[in-house]
Parts: sequence; structure tokens; C-alpha cells
Amino acid sequence: MPRRTSRTALDRLRTPGRLTGFLKTASICVLIAGLLSPLAQTASAAEATAANDYCGGQCSDILPPGENGNATLAQVLLNQAFGTQPDHAEDQLGPYANLAKGYSGLTNSTINTFFNDASFGVPSDQVASTLSPAGRTDVKIVRDKKTGVPHITGTTRYGTEFGAGYAAAQDRLWLMDVFRHVGRGQLTTFAGGAASNQGLEQQFWRNAPYSEADLQAQIDNAVANNGARGQQALADANAYLAGINSYIDASDSGRYFPGEYVLTGHKDSVTNAGTIDHFKITDLVALASVIGALFGSGGGGEVNNAISLMAAQEQYGVTKGTEVWESFRERNDPEAVLTVHNGESFPYAAKPANAQGEALPDAGSVATQPLVYDPTGTGADQSASAASATATANALTSAKRGMSNALVVSGKYTASGHPVAVFGPQTGYFAPQLLMLQEIQGPGISARGASFAGLSMYVELGRGQDYSWSATTSGQDIIDTYAVELCQDDYHYLYHGTCTAMEEIEQKNSWAPTTADGTAAGSYTMRVWRTKYGPVEYRATVGGKKVAYTTLRSSYMHEADSIIGFQMLNDPDYVKSPQTFQSAVQHINYTFNWFYADSTHTAYYNSGNNPVRASGVDAEFPVWAQAAYEWKNWNPTTNTADYTPASAHPNSIDQDYYVSWNNKQALDYATASWGDGSVHRGNLLEDRVKKLVAAGGVTRASLVKAMADASLADLRAEDVLPDLLKVVNSSTVTDSTAAAAVSKLQAWLTAGGKRTETSAGSKKYADADAIRILDAWWPLLARGIFEPGLGTDLYTAFQANLPVDESPSAAHGPTGAHAGSSFQYGWWSYVDKDVRAVLGESVRGPLADKYCGGGSLSACRDILISTLKTAAGKTAAQVYPGDDLCSAGDQWCADSIVQRTLGGIKHSNISWQNRPTFQQVVEFPSHR
Repeated sequence: MPRRTSRTALDRLRTPGRLTGFLKTASICVLIAGLLSPLAQTASAAEATAANDYCGGQCSDILPPGENGNATLAQVLLNQAFGTQPDHAEDQLGPYANLAKGYSGLTNSTINTFFNDASFGVPSDQVASTLSPAGRTDVKIVRDKKTGVPHITGTTRYGTEFGAGYAAAQDRLWLMDVFRHVGRGQLTTFAGGAASNQGLEQQFWRNAPYSEADLQAQIDNAVANNGARGQQALADANAYLAGINSYIDASDSGRYFPGEYVLTGHKDSVTNAGTIDHFKITDLVALASVIGALFGSGGGGEVNNAISLMAAQEQYGVTKGTEVWESFRERNDPEAVLTVHNGESFPYAAKPANAQGEALPDAGSVATQPLVYDPTGTGADQSASAASATATANALTSAKRGMSNALVVSGKYTASGHPVAVFGPQTGYFAPQLLMLQEIQGPGISARGASFAGLSMYVELGRGQDYSWSATTSGQDIIDTYAVELCQDDYHYLYHGTCTAMEEIEQKNSWAPTTADGTAAGSYTMRVWRTKYGPVEYRATVGGKKVAYTTLRSSYMHEADSIIGFQMLNDPDYVKSPQTFQSAVQHINYTFNWFYADSTHTAYYNSGNNPVRASGVDAEFPVWAQAAYEWKNWNPTTNTADYTPASAHPNSIDQDYYVSWNNKQALDYATASWGDGSVHRGNLLEDRVKKLVAAGGVTRASLVKAMADASLADLRAEDVLPDLLKVVNSSTVTDSTAAAAVSKLQAWLTAGGKRTETSAGSKKYADADAIRILDAWWPLLARGIFEPGLGTDLYTAFQANLPVDESPSAAHGPTGAHAGSSFQYGWWSYVDKDVRAVLGESVRGPLADKYCGGGSLSACRDILISTLKTAAGKTAAQVYPGDDLCSAGDQWCADSIVQRTLGGIKHSNISWQNRPTFQQVVEFPSHR
């Protein structure tokens, strides 16, 4: 049977899953005839006044599929039946997709064939509409003809933020509503009980089980602790909410609200009965908790680390097993690509000389803490159980959805003498997109760029008047696992010697079939047990004592704090230099790498509240929940502690160049996820940018070309396959099947090792056979190399820490299938180091043993040839089994990117690229 496409995290948000079956041509025609009421407000053309813009037409951006993420019921029905797209729903998808085959001849003058002009304002002949929301005289929303992006200009701060809220609701109301329910653990009640929806709400609510009081307290604390800026943030948020709610009221009375409200049973298409609930300020915190958990919360995984360490010690003995474990962990691999590559060290989360307080579980005693109780109907069926298991695994892994990349070159090495940057977040592909584009101009705000829907009171990634900024996920460890010793029963624990009751937090959900989701009725209760050390994630015994393992995140109960940093980034009177940029992002408590470019300088800073751990605590493993092992000056009431100073975070100004693709930040700075070794997808950027810088004369076009070239590269082919073929060709290959495969692989390497179409739109790969062979070979060769030496138990345990592969077509790993992002998590570094060691080459930071063939070149060669022959014999249908989008054997389709539906509008899939979703190309020729 064809495999089903994997659903992970946001991939599970699939409202309306049943539309296709629902839509019948006759009924569509009747419905559309009655629903073609005004779809948007009438607006007169007017020119938007641009603020001071120092980019000189040299700032560009792109965000597929399109700015318009709202569709009325009529538009949804037309799209489902005939593929008709609402205006500006996908007009950025084509240019984005076309770069894959169009980058080779790129020049500065043709960049905007594939990107938008990101200049401030809208030329008078390009104004599509001008709107004064709710009749206000202090704000206008101007939309351009090409993309429909809102350009919000206000004369008062309140009016500006009101306009931002109104524009956000115009473009993303349904998506915002979905996300506030995800953050509150109420998605199934709101959007339907599909197993994917169950899994999604469980994944996020497990890690952020907030009550309404918790959400409000986070707002109160953020305001109270940030003086005038805190008060301004609160005023901005309230004005933003007023704008959202004004649009809700207007669209409700005008009957042009998103059609998904009808399809999910919240509104009646005939009588207009039903309500769309107003947004409130705690909804913003719920939204922020989802985004922070997805992209900005490095850490966790300590229990899995403990399990694999114990498996290694069981296989090799304590001393050797620990050595093996550390070599695979690669905490500070000397061959890892670095963002700060000038040799400066930033020690964090290092291995202590003598670990203290470790609380490793007794073998076989670990059990995941149940989240779902009292399920009924479809809350208890097989699909629900599978979704729940996947959600649990995703919630507890240290391999977060990292993604995002950045290429920044100092003006010293550019043709113009001004810095050039190509950067953006790789946030997956959705319809509508999670991010939205906007320009905001008003008192104390001047910026254009992307913001997460529902949190767009400020531009979060974009450009100011004479500077631009972006971010990638960093993943340093801000989450620790504590073993709380139980007392009295399973729901009491010792806190500083006192038997203390756990706090029970519940969310009861139920659902019934709707047009959008025909899942039969069901219900369940999600229940989390909270301690002062965070929510309970596992149960186990340690030395025979019953314990609960909890996870404590430094940003837990602080989801609203980062608003201050984003406020500063939008303030032209605050950010005037690389130093003030770094000061702004120091106020962001999520784990990100931040990049900056203006006309003269570049800069980098790694953000996040990095807790100061007690002496001797190893951040890799669980520790006892005792005062001696708590974070320094930790206050459990506020979940605050001492954090490492800004100077201890990796940071830099005017380095020759910066690259980041979620790789290691700097020397001695350990990240929580595994895989920062000799081969990382960051090398694809490092190698290309380093060559450009060495040659000098870097331009916007040449830097875009470097990014685009890397986006089509198969990391395994470019950085590991050459050494594999060295082993295979160490003597003549006499087997005809193996020889033919080697010939195809070598020809592909000679052609560049890319996964690229034969021609634009062909939907067929050049070197398709070689790509098929490597896709089939990689998991086989990894097992053949490592399982004999590690043993099955340890080999399996290590895979829980780091998946073996993450090819574009892989329906596994943190990103799932059709997600674009690839080659972040895999065993490429392990294979690279081991094969080079067997070849007798120099390896810095080698694995503890030689695994391939036990270190024998001839035996290693035998393993590689044997697995290669097996791989070569696999048909395309076996390697690419097909799913609900692709037929078995369709290699291009298996790799292709899908804009996963979060609402009623669907888009065609596009050819694979491994690049940011929102992306900027910037070069400022002047400065204030």
C-alpha cells in the first residue's frame, strides 16, 4: 500500500481535510451564486508616502505562496472545484519556484524577477487600494498591485497599530484563529477531531500547559519588568487587538469573513448565524508559545541521552562506552563549521570534569507520562493513538524544527564596498503561510518585512530605514530535565525536603463532524502534572527510587518577554548601529542567531536566556531536583534565574563573512541537538561563500547564486560520496551491477551532485538514476557500517538522538515529507569521519572506534559494495513508494514542496529547493 505522508508539527494543521468529497459541481454553482456578495471593501486609489528609505532600490524579499491568506466561502468553493485562486493568494509562488532553474544567469538587475521590490512605500501608479480602517483618520492601509502587501502608515502610534491588526486580520484571520486554539490546546474543539489535529494540540500543550491566569501573568510581568517600553508594548498590543476585532465585526456584518468558519460550523452561510470570537490579549501569548516552541526553544532530550549512554556502557563497559557516546555526541567537534570563525571561544554547556547530581534512570524503567485520559469515540481509535505517539516523540526530542539560513558578507569583500546579505527563516510551506509581509510606518516604527500571523504588531524579520536583520534557529540548551523524587503517591514529590503536591492542569476537548472535517464524534481530556521544576514528561526509577522526570525551560512562563526586543528592532531611533542592534536582540529570550547589515557594518548575536547551571551539572543528562543542582538564583515562582551575560553569547561585528544554516555557533558553544560535526548542511554555504570572499567583488546576484546553488545540493553527494567512492574504487570493481552504479554516481558528482530538473517544469531530475541509488544506499550503508560494531541496541538508541537520514523525499525526521528543508539531521558526519579514518586520512575529533569493516579497508569496501548492489536493485517505486500526493516511483514528486493547507485554498506543488521560506536580499548604499 502507498505510504501516507508523515505529519509532524504544523503539517498536522489540515482543516478542511474533507472538502474534496463535499464539493459537488451542482451544489457549488448554487452556493457560489448566493455567496458572491462583496468580497472586499471598496477602496480608492491613493499614493502611500514612503518614509526615509536608504536602500536605493537594492532591498528585495519574497514569501510564497502569496500575501492573501483569507478566502470567502465562494472563493474556497471555486478553488476546490476549479483551482481558481483569490487575488494575491499565490502570485509569489511562481517567482520563488523559478529561481531553481533561473539562478545561473542572475544579475543584480534581474533579482526582482524572482523577488519583490522591498522599497518603502508604493509608487502612485502601483497603488491598488487605499483603506482607512473603521473610518479612522490616523491610519491608512495601502496595497500594491503586484503582491497586495499592506503598507500601513499612521500619524498616531495607536492608529498605526490598529492598522497593523486590521491588515493582519484581512490577510490571515482564519490562520490566527487556528493558532490561538493550538496554543490553548483547543484545536480539535475548534477545527475538528482529525487525528492530525489531535496530535498537534497534544504536542504543543504538553510543553506549554498554560491556564488563562498563566497567560495573563506573563503579560503583567513583561509589562512590569520593562518600564516605559513595557507600557508601550501593552498599548501597542491593545491597539493591534482593536484592529483585529474591528475587522472581525466588519467582515461578519459584510459577510466576507473567511469561508472556513462556515465549513467548520462556526457560521451559517445562509442566515449568517454564529460568531467569530474577538481576540483578547492572552491569545497573543498563546500564539507566541506555539512559535517559540517550534523555532526558538533549544534543549531537551536529556532522557534520550541517558538511555543511549547507558546502551553504550552496556555494550562497551562504562569507560569505553562513555568515550563512544561522547564521540557520537560531537559536543565540540573541531571539524564543525562555525558562524563565528575567527577563533573566539564562547564556552557554554561544556562537559564538566566531574559531573555532579546526575540522575540516570534504571535500565528499562522509563515510561512516558500519559497526556490523554478518558478518550471516547475517535479520540480513542488507532489513528488517534498513532498521532498521539508521534506528537509525544516530537514534543520530547531535542531535534527541533531548526531550519533558516543566512549569508552575510562584509563590504570589504563586495564590489560596491557595502555589505551584502541574503537571509531568511526556513519556516516550512503552508497555505496560508505562517508569516505575512507588511510595511509599518508610524511614530517610533519604521520597517518592512515578515511577521508571524497574529503577532504582527511589529515586523519580526525585515528591514528598517537603513539596516536589515534576520534570524536562524540556534538551538543552544535552555531546557533541563530534573528527576523529582516521589513521596506519598505518584502525584507528590519532594521539594527541598517537603512532600509537595503536583499541580494538575486539564483541558477537556470534544468534537463532532463538520463539512471541513468529517471525523466522527469523540472527546478526551489532556492532563499535565506540573511541578516547580516544570511539567512531568516521564516516569522512571533511579537507584530503585520512583521519580518523575520534568522539563524546565528558561522561556517557560516568559512567552511574552521577547516583544521588547522586536519593538526595539522596529524603532529607527533605537537601532542606529551594529551595537544597538545587538542590544535590541539581547531582549529576545528565544534561541536564535541574529544577523544585521547596514551600509557599512555587519553583525551577529546569539539570543536566548541561557541559565547559569550549578557547578558540575552536565546539561546533557537529567539531574536530581535538589537545591544543589538548580540554576543559580532560580526562583520557582517566577521561573527566573541568573543568565549568562551578553558577552558570553557568541557575537561578532564586521567579521569577513557569516554563514548559518543551524550549524554550530562558535568554538566551545554546545547546542542541544546532535549532528554538529564534520559534515553539516552549513558546509554547503561555508564552502561557497568562502570562495566568493576569497575572490572578492561579491554582489547581491553572486550571493543569491551561492544560496540557490546550495539549495539544490545533495549534502551526502557533495561532502561524503567522494570518500565512499574512494573506498569502493580502492581496487577494481568487477561486479557489473556495482560498477554500473559507481559509474552513475561518479557522473552525477561530475555534474555537481544537484537534485535539479532536466529543464524548468520537466518534473524529471537530471541524473535521476544516481539520485535514486544514493537515496536507497544511504540508510543501507549507514546500517552496514555501524550496526555490527555498535550492536543493534546502541545503533537503535543513537537513532533516537539523531535520525540516520533526512533526504528531500524522506517522510520521517523532524520535517516530514514535502517540507523543503532537508539534510539538517543525519549521520553524514559519522560516515564521513569513519570512512576517512579507514582510508588512513587525518581526522580531527574522530569517532572512538573504526566501524566500517572493523577498520579494514577491504572489509569496509565489501560492505559498501554489497549495500550498493542492494540499493541499485531497488526500483524507483520501492525507493519512492508514493503517498496521498504522489504515485509510486515519481521521484520528482516525492521531493517536491507542498504548501500544506491550513485553510480552504490549495496550491500546486513546486520543485524541491532547500532555502528560506521568507528571504531578503539587501545592500544599503547609504546611512542616516
